[in-house]
Amino acid sequence: MAGKIATRAAYGKALVEFAEKYPELMVLDADLAMATQTKDFRAAYPQRFFDCGIAENNMVGISAGMAASGLKPFANTFAMFAAGRSYEQIRNSVGYPHLNVKVVGSHGGISVGEDGATHQCTEDLALMRQIPGMTVVCPCDGHEMRLAVEALLNYDGPAYLRLARSATDIFTDELPDYKFELGKGVTVADGKDVTVIATGIMVGMARQARELLASEGISVRVIDMHTIKPLDAELVLKAARETGAIVTSEEASVLGGLGGAVAELVAENCPVPVVRHGVNDTFGRSGTAAAVLEHFGLTPAGLAEKCRKAVSMKK
Repeated sequence: MAGKIATRAAYGKALVEFAEKYPELMVLDADLAMATQTKDFRAAYPQRFFDCGIAENNMVGISAGMAASGLKPFANTFAMFAAGRSYEQIRNSVGYPHLNVKVVGSHGGISVGEDGATHQCTEDLALMRQIPGMTVVCPCDGHEMRLAVEALLNYDGPAYLRLARSATDIFTDELPDYKFELGKGVTVADGKDVTVIATGIMVGMARQARELLASEGISVRVIDMHTIKPLDAELVLKAARETGAIVTSEEASVLGGLGGAVAELVAENCPVPVVRHGVNDTFGRSGTAAAVLEHFGLTPAGLAEKCRKAVSMKK
């Protein structure tokens, strides 16, 4: 599966692919089927597709009712409207009764680009992670997204799935012994000096940062942490013990998301330097995806600098 595809596009294809196998799958959207890529499911299974209009809170409530009736609803909108606008409904109508609703936040992070700060949701991972019993998933490429969709179809409980707007390289299908499992990270490449624990589009950038640092004699382990909650504590602590320094990388706020989860775990169980790479407690800016990522340092070069800092902090 070489090539490039946006995880939102891979998600849309996966919905159609798995529809016959999982007849309980229902897809809801908030007037964004073209953007969220649920349009193909709408065309193929119109009786199982529900456009709720620009009424995201109602969509979550409808999804909760469907789940209580034994169906498997996937509720789709932009991450800003899902995690942000509908937080209370997700918390009280889905999380509290622990219903089998999959909330899907498309266009997550700052690579939404020209849509600007109001639509660049960097808080969603932290918000969803705070809800008791909520599984939080952020795949790194199209292959991993396909596997994540089926895993969530087989998981009985609330979950938040984050999609990215821009196309990224597919590489997980070529990793030796790769296996997708909710709650289990994947070691993309081994290393001994520092570990980068990344999620979403930052996993691909971590691979590039690793190559940059190899020329300097710094050996970087790269972990794809597609599931932010529940966090793979065993894999994180193994990396802390063996490499002695960790860098977390996410296209999200450094407060409360992957960086927060890893820092909390490491501080309590195996204290080593942890450097967080992400958006530093600020709103986004309008511009092309590449320009915005560059502005906030979410690039291989920016990540490599964080790795150098982490290595320098080792005892």
